[in-house]
Amino acid sequence: MSHLLWKTLVLSPVVLGVTVLVSAKAMAAAEVASSSEDTKPIAANASIFIQTEQPKVNQQLVAQKTDENKVLEEVNRYSNEGKNQNSLSQVTSVSQFSDVQPTDWAFQALQSLVERYGCIAGYPNSTYRGNRALTRYEFAAGLNACLDRVNELIATATADLVTKQDLATLQRLQEEFSAELATLRGRVDSVEARTAELEANQFSTTTKLVGEAIFAVTDIFGNNTGDVNNTVFQDRVRLDLQTSFTGKDILHTRLAAGNALAFTQVGNDGVGINTAEGTQTFQIGSTTNNSVIIDWLAYYVPIGPAQVYFAATGGIHSDYVATNNPYFEDFDGGNGALSTFASESPIYRIGGGAGAALTLPFGKGGSFFKPSSLTIGYLASNANNPGPNQGLLEGNYAALGQLNFSVGDRLSIAATYVHGYHGAGGGNLFDLGGGLGSANRVVGTNQANTLTTLNGSSSNSYGIEAAFRPSDKLSVSGFISYHDITGFGAGDDYEAWSYGLGVALPDLGKKGNVLGIFAGAEPYARNRGGVFAGTGNDIPYHFEGFYKYRVSDNISITPGVIWLTSPGQNSNNDDAIIGTLRTTFTF
Repeated sequence: MSHLLWKTLVLSPVVLGVTVLVSAKAMAAAEVASSSEDTKPIAANASIFIQTEQPKVNQQLVAQKTDENKVLEEVNRYSNEGKNQNSLSQVTSVSQFSDVQPTDWAFQALQSLVERYGCIAGYPNSTYRGNRALTRYEFAAGLNACLDRVNELIATATADLVTKQDLATLQRLQEEFSAELATLRGRVDSVEARTAELEANQFSTTTKLVGEAIFAVTDIFGNNTGDVNNTVFQDRVRLDLQTSFTGKDILHTRLAAGNALAFTQVGNDGVGINTAEGTQTFQIGSTTNNSVIIDWLAYYVPIGPAQVYFAATGGIHSDYVATNNPYFEDFDGGNGALSTFASESPIYRIGGGAGAALTLPFGKGGSFFKPSSLTIGYLASNANNPGPNQGLLEGNYAALGQLNFSVGDRLSIAATYVHGYHGAGGGNLFDLGGGLGSANRVVGTNQANTLTTLNGSSSNSYGIEAAFRPSDKLSVSGFISYHDITGFGAGDDYEAWSYGLGVALPDLGKKGNVLGIFAGAEPYARNRGGVFAGTGNDIPYHFEGFYKYRVSDNISITPGVIWLTSPGQNSNNDDAIIGTLRTTFTF
């Protein structure tokens, strides 16, 4: 049973405690793997045997005992021990056993065996971080370790180190703890069977699949806007292959498909409003005909204390930096807010594509702000294109810097700066990496998004994001961002603003449920001249409420409403109301 203790430790963190109770004394013996399936003698003339494998708990086992009812009762009792235990305090001595007291002969016998044969090894500091004394069940795990150790000595021809008195003690301990040892074997066999099943069905030893499927029934209301739109049933699927090569790194290869389109909004003049207001998270990041694409390919790896991020395609800033918007942010998945606006500050929607980022933690060791971090990142929208004014350094890019401060475990504040370059040929500010000439936009009005078409421009954006959790049942978060766009042609400059505040009530009605309410102003730009003169100078407010109901660990249903005032920054346009019933499957 050379691997029994290790498998038992995997099965129960509490059992781990017994294996590290006492600092082991080194034994000068060669270590050779011994068979765990046989009964082994101590020497050629020995008449005593040590049985290291107990039979499974069944009727045959009961028949072998002198007191069947007592054995069954103890098996049932001890098979339930060691569950739901946390490891907080420290156990440093066998004298802290609870069910096996220091005055018991078993206690003294095991302590002597541990000291003589070094059969229990602990952490480097010879302590165990547990939160209670050990039971008979855990004591049996320590006994099992000593059985393994003695059999190693026998198998390696060092049996002269084992006395007959110790063998007799071990036999007596085996008899007294037979029920506990049998339970250990039964639980380990169950783990072995489950592990074998997993190994037989896994497709890779380094990769796991994490999937999400969204079904959404949604409609929009509001006079002309409601008239030109119909109720739709939309979907999006993401299949993320997560590969780890060292156990600390992770490579994301994500496939996506979907058919979701955002609604068309129409003004009172019957003309369509060119806006991204009300865009929902499942309406971005895929095609519109359910064809499959690789929408994200990124690699996270720690280098010293730093966390490094590399994106080959589909990278966005919120992949690597804290957005400080808990319960609303779900990386555009199906378990957070409905809209792209409520899920994170628009400052993280500027640019995207391929690049790298570095996060350095600081403030540890008792400082007031902890744990805090500094993040810098660079993403290029057209990094794969070798053409003129394209590529990793010559094309559109967005460079981010953020200081993130955590005050205790209840308050987090971030200060963000993003510098963007947007080449000639037009495009949008909040394009999520759409790149040069792209019509892609995911949040905000036309006036806040549209960049000049004949000349390039640069942008400097500043944001503050904060999250406060006064209790485990309440979270308050919000942001404000300012965007200064400088065009390279006459009359191309403008400014844009955005802000929002959200309140989330987690576990409302049931663990895993979330009630979220969010309100703010989607990105808007007032008093723009040129082609935007007279198109509207009102503030477009966004109100959103949703309730995520957790049906099971893998299914959630989220009904919600989005109310948009002054669409297109024009109060003459009727308000728009979007109703959505979103069902999310995770697997």
